[in-house]
Amino acid sequence: MIYFKTKRLIFRDWKASDIPKFQRMNIDPDVRRYYEVKELDKEISKTRAEEFQKHLEDRGFGFFAVELKRTGEFIGMIGIKVIDENGPFKLEIFPCVEIRWKLMKKYWNQGYATEAGVGLIRFVDRNTNIHELYALFPKKNFAIQNVVEKIGMTYHSSFDHPLITDGHQLKPFSVFYRKI
Repeated sequence: MIYFKTKRLIFRDWKASDIPKFQRMNIDPDVRRYYEVKELDKEISKTRAEEFQKHLEDRGFGFFAVELKRTGEFIGMIGIKVIDENGPFKLEIFPCVEIRWKLMKKYWNQGYATEAGVGLIRFVDRNTNIHELYALFPKKNFAIQNVVEKIGMTYHSSFDHPLITDGHQLKPFSVFYRKI
């Protein structure tokens, strides 16, 4: 099912043919640069994609597969996730809805992440009862900070991620926020 489109992108259900590309993306060291776990094995990637699809079927939103309109090629994912108070750690903003992206490296620096973010915000506004979004990411990830600022998000707070090893360079996180 196609959920929405932008000028260059289609946001849709996950297909079996997306899995190998998603698996390759999850072992790319550049894509995984801002994750403490540097690779996701093939089985974990497959399971995550299946979970993303199940969530889309159950709730009508979540993490969408993203493809290029022009070629039909899978380029990554974008979506939202509800983070509740019962997760593995607590923040004052919980419960909240988080926006996340992950694109294959060859599609970076072409405006796709920003275009996807704008499209997702429009989709959320028109199709859900969600009125605010948060982005949580390592402070060192200046590329995603640039994207969230371009889609109208502003700095909210920062924290040391409790699930990341003490002293690790990715432990300091930024939180950005936007009303819809």
